Amino acid sequence: MADCETLAGVSAELETLIALMPLAGHLGITLSEASPDRVVAELAWAPHLCTSGEVMHGGALMTLADSAGALVAILGLPTGATTATITSTTQLFRPVTGATVRAVSVPLHRGRTTVTVQTSLHDSADRLVAQTTQIQAIRQSAG
Repeated sequence: MADCETLAGVSAELETLIALMPLAGHLGITLSEASPDRVVAELAWAPHLCTSGEVMHGGALMTLADSAGALVAILGLPTGATTATITSTTQLFRPVTGATVRAVSVPLHRGRTTVTVQTSLHDSADRLVAQTTQIQAIRQSAG
């Protein structure tokens, strides 16, 4: 089991990653895991994230998926490289009317010029809410 100092360091590192994406922080997205092989992010249901009927807005769900997917892509890049999303497709399967949505992003393929990432969103009952697949162009450093 990790000691408190180690856990505090991991927590600070995860907060630093969220700070790279101001919109994610503004919406309240949090990270519980982040590595080049897997990112786990959460977004709690809140009234300001909803459409009518207290259903979480699809755009909020897609922002959660895009943020987690971007992080897993970025964490696996060579030093100095960046990414830019070139396609993103989301299928929405069920409404979210409370609790927290968990996103799990994994790279499906890391190529020389693109990274393909899949993000699965689950509700608090572990039911699949949405699935996003995105392709990101790898942009090499100028130097």
